[in-house]
Amino acid sequence: MDKQIGKTVSDIPLKRIIRIDDPTTFKFHAARWDKTDQPLDVYVRDKKEWFDWNTYRFKRNDFSRDYIFSLIDFYHETDMWLFGGIFEVKKRSDIPNSHSYKIKELTEYSCYVGRLKVKLEKLTRGRAFLLERFLDKMKVAEILKKPFSGAVFPGYENINHDFDILAPIFENENPDWKSALKNVQGVYVIMDKETGWKYVGSAYGDSGIWKRWTEYLETGHGWNKELMDLISSHGREYAMKNFTLSLLEFRSMKVDDKIIIARESYWKEVFLSREYGYNEN
Repeated sequence: MDKQIGKTVSDIPLKRIIRIDDPTTFKFHAARWDKTDQPLDVYVRDKKEWFDWNTYRFKRNDFSRDYIFSLIDFYHETDMWLFGGIFEVKKRSDIPNSHSYKIKELTEYSCYVGRLKVKLEKLTRGRAFLLERFLDKMKVAEILKKPFSGAVFPGYENINHDFDILAPIFENENPDWKSALKNVQGVYVIMDKETGWKYVGSAYGDSGIWKRWTEYLETGHGWNKELMDLISSHGREYAMKNFTLSLLEFRSMKVDDKIIIARESYWKEVFLSREYGYNEN
């Protein structure tokens, strides 16, 4: 009889799913915040960029073994990680702080990349470890139906997300976000973290929040004149790096446009976004 029968998913050792004959040939890459980016956000927005995260040598030869076993810090949940792939180190360079490893992803377990969530408690600081010291401590927490594609919808009152977090959510048309936002209108604020300036806007009429925000995330400016001037000078990357989007109020699509416009004007006065922001009127 299989000893795993009767166990919860979180009781199942990871090595029952991903079989590694000799862990002493692997380095464990614990990908965590690098003081600029969360690797989970990197994985969602650009798979090539995530691949490159596994090629940096830095000052130490962190990945000194034949293979790299990568987990991505699932920072929304404590002690939770997302399986990021297994890579073979094909070539090394002696140049630190560069893409010094030439690697190749092993496809045997590619079906679990972005789907397999792993529980690993009390991991010390650092990014590279000997896999044999941690493999027995890794437990299967969950296997997602589809690869992780961004933060789950947090509720209307809790939307306060950077553009670079929202961009892949809207590009992938994550169903929980889209279903929540496409049939509501309301008032929102864009915060520029570089300057502290704000832009208050609204979606009303036939344009729900989802449609309006899609325009901002695609262009960086949503066709607002002041924001267009800024993005024209600094590029869409400025918005991705510095803009945060928050929903101030949401209403049914049946609410009269005049109410939404009046509430937009109210919030412009609250934030002084005409005098010290990007609102012209």
